[in-house]
Amino acid sequence: MTSTKTTFSSTADGGAAAGTGDRRRWFALAIVMTAAFMDLVDVTIVNIAIPSIKRDAGASFSQIQWITAGYALAFAAGLITGGRLGDIHGRKRLFLIGIGGFTLASALCGFAANPEMLVASRILQGAMAALMVPQVLSIVHATFPAHERGKVFGLFGAIVGLGAVSGPLLGALLTEWNLFGLQWRPIFLINLPVGIVAFVLGRRYITESKAPRALRLDLVGVALVTLGLLMLLYPLTRGRELGWPLWGYASMAGALVVFTALVAYERRKAVRDGSPLIELSLFRVKSFAAGIAVQTVFGVGLGVFFLVWTLYMQVGLGWSALRAGLTGVPFSIAVSTAAGLSVQKLVPRFGRKVLQAGALVMGAGVLLYIWESDRYGLAIASWQMALPLVVMGVGMGLIVAPLTDAILSGVPREHSGSASGLINTVQQMGNALGLGLVSVVFFGEIDDRLTPAQVGPAFVHAFQHALGWVAAVMAVIFLLMFALPKRPAQHVEGAETEADIVEDRVLVS
Repeated sequence: MTSTKTTFSSTADGGAAAGTGDRRRWFALAIVMTAAFMDLVDVTIVNIAIPSIKRDAGASFSQIQWITAGYALAFAAGLITGGRLGDIHGRKRLFLIGIGGFTLASALCGFAANPEMLVASRILQGAMAALMVPQVLSIVHATFPAHERGKVFGLFGAIVGLGAVSGPLLGALLTEWNLFGLQWRPIFLINLPVGIVAFVLGRRYITESKAPRALRLDLVGVALVTLGLLMLLYPLTRGRELGWPLWGYASMAGALVVFTALVAYERRKAVRDGSPLIELSLFRVKSFAAGIAVQTVFGVGLGVFFLVWTLYMQVGLGWSALRAGLTGVPFSIAVSTAAGLSVQKLVPRFGRKVLQAGALVMGAGVLLYIWESDRYGLAIASWQMALPLVVMGVGMGLIVAPLTDAILSGVPREHSGSASGLINTVQQMGNALGLGLVSVVFFGEIDDRLTPAQVGPAFVHAFQHALGWVAAVMAVIFLLMFALPKRPAQHVEGAETEADIVEDRVLVS
């Protein structure tokens, strides 16, 4: 392969874009968005197929837990490292390695001969996703100038909304269709054609970018961040199933010690050679620090809602997986629509108020859902859920896309990989904390010994109680958003010169 330099124009924030007539960056955007969608779907698609996997593969309860938790743990633990590797070795290169490995792992999952192989393949799949996903936002940040990023992050928010409910719906359809008698396997095998096409097109259309100055991988930082995240997330992920053992609390407390040691080490590392795994200077950027706090708390709310919502419909109301998946379609459409409008039309005019309005609207939708659930009880229909789900979806759409833009708007391009890894990591941490809270705010309201007639009413009550917590989370997010900049940053201090950008961006053909 040969490398040729191409001319790029400097922008207000120090980013760069290909010439205005160059459409390659939009092809690149479609490719990385497809990869992001694959990951979002894969996180949720397995939950629907669990009964089929347990029945067909003969998986034990513990193995079923690892099929879901293994992916999440490997994904969360590797995100920061994956982002930094992109900064060092090239975001295109790491993206292609990630999506190639993700596709291979999907094939191994689909053709797994036994539950043990499926668990191992899911852990590999999560690790490859950790290489792939941070490069998505990094490539967008490095490829598009500030005036185009609003439109791009609007599309990203739409993909997030679509992926949020497409996983359960797609999983339900593929499992019920039982294509070629493969039972649950198509939920993994569907990634093969998509991944192969994305890999081939990615080699052609994605432009390489990396940090403008040489960085080295911080192996001690990698070890500390991986250890700390595993010590925190493993007990949260498995705590309820294991009965919240004492060692779990000790592990989570120990994680705080590890993170404290990590911060101290990273500070010394930055002074010594300027190549820390986590660029702590990012937290001096007000938009980044405030946005990370909002992202974490928002992840908690979503972690609680999506799990209890699924349990409420499928266990409490006794609905099929397909009906539950179809019920979420209005929510997905509302998120996608509002996400596109928020970044392109509303944020440029109203700034931070759009995100705060999103928190209030989503909270109002949650309260409306509680009221309808209480009014209709077990007789509630899918169409009666449509209104609160649309209101919630609009609120979520007003948050997800502008929040990503707000967090990254003040980040220097050379640290976009590290920043992207941190964004995804805190979201995963928030989701894990939310899942941990479910055992308290949802299962804590359900008696361990229920007759069949008591299950439905108990789950309805627990759902309403859990949604009260989600509404409280939305109120906290509204207050945290006052720390966000009133307007998105349009300039990054220390922006690169045009010559730096030319050297930084290499087109590989």
